[in-house]
Amino acid sequence: KRGEDGLKVQMMAELPSNVFLADEFLEYFDGFSIGSNDLTQLTLGLDRDSGLVAQYFDERNPAVMKGLETLIKAAKAKGKYVGI
Repeated sequence: KRGEDGLKVQMMAELPSNVFLADEFLEYFDGFSIGSNDLTQLTLGLDRDSGLVAQYFDERNPAVMKGLETLIKAAKAKGKYVGI
């Protein structure tokens, strides 16, 4: 059970909805482990394995960077773990 014997439960943050509801998710989890590849793919709406659009897959895209910033700031504000 969460909290017993020091058990912490981290959430994989890989979806744009995780960014939009970061504060709400942190009520149920002890922090985030950010899945940056999936978060990038789903934020940009690109299939990183497709030869047609893979060249546009970039984790440095401003929308992705804003999402990462939001997750990190939310976790830090609540004193919770965040990793990537």
